[in-house]
Amino acid sequence: MPIDSDAFDLPACLALVQAGDQSAAHDLVEFLYPQVIRIVRSRLPRRVSEEDLAQDIFLKMFSRIEQYRGDMPFTHWVSRISVTTCIDQLRKQERRPEFRYADLSEEEAVMLDVVTKDESAVHQGEALAAKELLEKLMDQLKPEDRMIVQMINLEQKSLAEVAAETGWNTTLVKVRAFRARRKMKFFLEQLKAEESL
Repeated sequence: MPIDSDAFDLPACLALVQAGDQSAAHDLVEFLYPQVIRIVRSRLPRRVSEEDLAQDIFLKMFSRIEQYRGDMPFTHWVSRISVTTCIDQLRKQERRPEFRYADLSEEEAVMLDVVTKDESAVHQGEALAAKELLEKLMDQLKPEDRMIVQMINLEQKSLAEVAAETGWNTTLVKVRAFRARRKMKFFLEQLKAEESL
């Protein structure tokens, strides 16, 4: 049975967890699970189980819980651990092979043609090909840049929200987002140039 977040006494639960109460630790995981799994699902690296990644996040949280000082809400602290763990997992994969026009499926090639010639011509049936093309372009980015593009452009989070989740200041978030979008544009232009050969 899910824990009622309005009635949950987080400070009291944290005190019990730090004192070694296993029941309180279980309650804390149940309370935080929806938040953690939402972050994991939105940033899940390929070939990684969301439950395994969530478990890693909770292990890190419990192993570092004595480091929490209360200078920010505990849920923000856990969000940072979650985002950092996802970025670390993406770094481990470090799979950013060269991406060429020839690597595109037929549907993705058609989508590239449509998007570069007439954006208004994108139909609902082509949405899947567009999504796949976007994912391939994003795969070319560093994990941190991919995460920023995903949070700002796909999840529509504000700079302040991204800064709170990542622990970066808003200026760094803006710069990373700008550079990541510029890299994606460069990759797209490379594909268009290959197509015209």
